[in-house]
Amino acid sequence: MLDLKFLRENLELVKKAVAERQAVVDLAGFESLDAQRRAILPELEGLRARRNEVSQEVGRVKREGGDPSGVYAEMKEVGGRIKELEGRLAGVEEEVKSLLYTIPNPPHESVPVGKGEEDNPVVETWGEPPKFDFEPLNHWDIGEALDILDFEAAARMTGARFAVLKSAGARLERALTSFMLDLHTGEHGYLEVLPPFMVNSQAMTGTGQLPKFAEDLFKLENTDYWLIPTAEVPVTNLHMGEVIEAERLPLKYTAYTPCFRAEAGSHGKDVRGLVRLHQFDKVELVRLVRPEESYQHLEELTANAEKVLQLLGLPYQKVVLCTADLGFSAAKTYDLEVWLPGQNRYREISSCSNFEDFQARRAGLRFKEKGAKGTTLLHTLNGSGLAVGRTMVAILENYQQADGTVKVPPALVPYMGGLELITPRES
Repeated sequence: MLDLKFLRENLELVKKAVAERQAVVDLAGFESLDAQRRAILPELEGLRARRNEVSQEVGRVKREGGDPSGVYAEMKEVGGRIKELEGRLAGVEEEVKSLLYTIPNPPHESVPVGKGEEDNPVVETWGEPPKFDFEPLNHWDIGEALDILDFEAAARMTGARFAVLKSAGARLERALTSFMLDLHTGEHGYLEVLPPFMVNSQAMTGTGQLPKFAEDLFKLENTDYWLIPTAEVPVTNLHMGEVIEAERLPLKYTAYTPCFRAEAGSHGKDVRGLVRLHQFDKVELVRLVRPEESYQHLEELTANAEKVLQLLGLPYQKVVLCTADLGFSAAKTYDLEVWLPGQNRYREISSCSNFEDFQARRAGLRFKEKGAKGTTLLHTLNGSGLAVGRTMVAILENYQQADGTVKVPPALVPYMGGLELITPRES
C-alpha cells in the first residue's frame, strides 16, 4: 500500500506508473475524495474551536448571572454540525483507504517499460538444453507411463487440476523439498519455519492478496480462515505489527508449504499436467531487510533460487519483468524460467521480488535503530526456492531416456535412497 502523503504529493508520478503497468485504478476518484476531505477539514476544525469557545462562554454567562439558554442553543447546533461532518469525514477516509488497497506498487526505475510478457528481457541464460535422439515427451506422459503420476484418481476424489503422486513420484517430491530446505538453511543462511497453512484476512491483506485477489483464493466457509496461496503470506506476517531491533536485520526465512490457488483467471491454460494445479508444494524464501540494502538482497535471493537449478543441472533463463507483467505488490521481479523439452520452451519456475515498503506498510513491519526515537518501515522480499512440482516437471522432461526411464539428478540421489534411475513401477 502506498503512503497517503506520498500519493497526494506525487499523484502524477503514480498516474504514470499505473499507466505503465496497464492497470485500471480510479485515481480520479481519489482526487475527488481527497478534495472532499480538504473541504471538510477546515470547517470541522473551525467548529471544534468554536465549541471550545462556546463552552467557555457558558461558564462566563453563569458566573455573571446571565441566561445561558442562547449559548446552549448555539452549542447544540455546533455539536450537531460537528457530528455530521465527522461522519462524512469518516466515510470519505474509509473510501480513500479502500481505494489505496487497489493501487499497485510503482515499478522501480530499473524496471523496463513494456506491454506484456513478450517485453520481458532475458538478462542471463544458464546451461544448455539437452539434445535427444528421440522425440521428447511431456511430463504427464512420462509420469503416467512410469505409473508415478495419477491424474484420473485425483479427478475422481477431488476434481480437475489435482494430482496423485505415487512411488518414486512421491519420493521425488519429498526428496526435492528436503534438498531445497537443506541447501537454503545449510549454505544460504535461512532459518527454516513451518507456518500454518491457513491465515486470517488481516494476514492476507498484509501481503497484498486481499482485497484485490479474493477470487484467486480458497476461503473456509463460516470462518475468517483462508488457505495460503504461498508461504510468502504466513512467513512475511511472522512479525506483523512488530517493531524489530535493527541489529537483528536482515531476517531470512525459508519454509515448505502446500499452496492453494483457485486459478480463477486461467481457464483453458495448462489443463494437463503439474504446471497449474489448485494444490502444489513450494519452498519459499523470505527476507525482511533495511531499505537501503533491499536491492542487493534481491540479487542474493535470486541467486539462491538459481543455485537449486544449477545443482540439479536444469537449464534456465533469468528475465526481468516489464512494467505491465509485474505483480501487484512488487517493485521489481526476476523470473527464473526452466527449459522444458516436452514443451520446447522455457517456463516460469520461480519469481523473486522486492516489494520495498509496500507490504510492510500494510502489515505494520517496522524496525528501530538503537537509541533512535522513531521507527522505519522494513523492505520485504520473497521468491520461490523453488516450486517443487514444476521442478519435478523439469526433471522428468530433461532427464528422460529413450526407453521411458528417467535418470535422477546426482544431487538428489542421496535423498532418493540411492535410486539413480526411475523405472516403471511394479504393480
